[in-house]
Amino acid sequence: MSTFFGVLVSDPGLQSQFTQVQLRTLKTKFVSAKRPGADHVTIKDLPPVMEKLRGIHEVLSEEEVSKFLSETYPDMNQSIEFEPFLKPHLVLGLLSQIIKIQLLADLNLKKTPQLAELVADDNGKGAEELITLAPDKMLLKWMNFHLKKAGYKKTVTNFSTDVKDGEAYAYLLSALAPEHSSKTMIETTDPKERAKKVLETAEKLECTRYVTPKDIVEVHHTTTESVALICGMITTLCRNGLSTTNVAPVEDTPDDVEASREERAFRLWINSLGIATYVNNLFEDVRTGWVLLEVLDKISPGSVNWKQASKPPIIMPFRKVENCNQVIKIGKELNFSLVNVAGNDFVQGNKKLILAFLWQLMRTSILQLLKNLRSHSKEKEMTDADILIWANNKVKESGKTSRIESFKDKSIADGVFFLELLSAVQSRVVDWSLVKKGEDEEEKKLNATYIISVARKLGCTVFLLPEDIMEVNPKMILALTATIMYWSLQRQGNYQSPGQSVSREALPEEEEIDEEDEEVEEEEEDFEGGIEDGVSNLTT
Repeated sequence: MSTFFGVLVSDPGLQSQFTQVQLRTLKTKFVSAKRPGADHVTIKDLPPVMEKLRGIHEVLSEEEVSKFLSETYPDMNQSIEFEPFLKPHLVLGLLSQIIKIQLLADLNLKKTPQLAELVADDNGKGAEELITLAPDKMLLKWMNFHLKKAGYKKTVTNFSTDVKDGEAYAYLLSALAPEHSSKTMIETTDPKERAKKVLETAEKLECTRYVTPKDIVEVHHTTTESVALICGMITTLCRNGLSTTNVAPVEDTPDDVEASREERAFRLWINSLGIATYVNNLFEDVRTGWVLLEVLDKISPGSVNWKQASKPPIIMPFRKVENCNQVIKIGKELNFSLVNVAGNDFVQGNKKLILAFLWQLMRTSILQLLKNLRSHSKEKEMTDADILIWANNKVKESGKTSRIESFKDKSIADGVFFLELLSAVQSRVVDWSLVKKGEDEEEKKLNATYIISVARKLGCTVFLLPEDIMEVNPKMILALTATIMYWSLQRQGNYQSPGQSVSREALPEEEEIDEEDEEVEEEEEDFEGGIEDGVSNLTT
């Protein structure tokens, strides 16, 4: 059997931002940039390669990448090694994610309630679907809604090939702002000329958003530029273009808020696993079953029968049911609690069941990771009780007096226990002058925010929010404790299971626990840094 050697870099922090698959891919791209006969890769060799990388090519052109690099490296002829190459790649990737998030930030019913009129004629049937739509799909729906009213015969399915001739933009602007449009904008047959007229009209509406005619007609650079242009139209025209009536803002219920937080956590966790599919909207994207199968295969390699799975896009509904039925089957093999749960429940987008399933999946994953750190593979399974006992013992060994009776213990809300735990696993990591007593909501939030900051500074992968600590969400609390435990055990050596026991009532329910720190195994700092869709893909 051959021995596998991964791609290693000297900076552990930089290493932690990439999976081995990503590093090998980037290394191949980097080597391919070398000019024939050259001994080294130079700075000027990089723009054509970096511009084609996912996450960059949708936002920046080759010229823009070159300009960015020239500001960092004035001498474009100097040679560059692989590790320095990774740093601008990270910066550009983060930049592209920030741009996308900013552009699509308001495309939801809460911030733009006028979007509800997109399904006003469906007697409420499309409202639930509209809520679950990813921002880019919402944008397409908005565009097609107005194009249909304007008499445009085609349906726009993407922001690249379908809009590169500029005709769809011409019709859209004619429908939304006829006072600023002209017939020649639509009648012009030259795509470049039409694109120019489209942008001249959009300029009058102050919604060009840095777009040029070249961005429209050259398909390779249209995706983000098209999103920028259309988002500008929505920002300027949405309230007048969608409706002249007042629409009440959409208010979140407490259940919606909790589901939204859990959706965020699970989405970030899935995206951090390094699977092929990127999840934009959890409840929408898991309905085909494919994403869940990818996650299951990552957590339990070999468990998925890919010959019986259908990859999206899936047209026939029964194929989605087949995928989800296999998900349920594997879940039962992993001893998940799935009483009266069928694959069709996932296809129909049952939020409660989807969240419960994902929690069990994440919980199983992290317990496996912690078990693998033990020195004896025949030891009993790792349990929630082991994690609780470890945390209490760790704090006690450090000389502190804090203790929690369960992951539901209300004393957790002030944040002191976790700050003492973090200090116990790494002395001097906590600046106690910044710690509050946690006597009111403001002090609790400051402590909770500081806990997350310190945990990430250590290298723990953390997806929970301060509110999860303040409200003592038992699933998130267990997950946070587990990620700290994993980091500590990796750093200090193998773990011996304590001989104590904890009552079952002291632990959160298995089917609901929300375990966003399964990534702990990577011991990697969450690159998300508050940017929800900017998490680096980490491999389990």
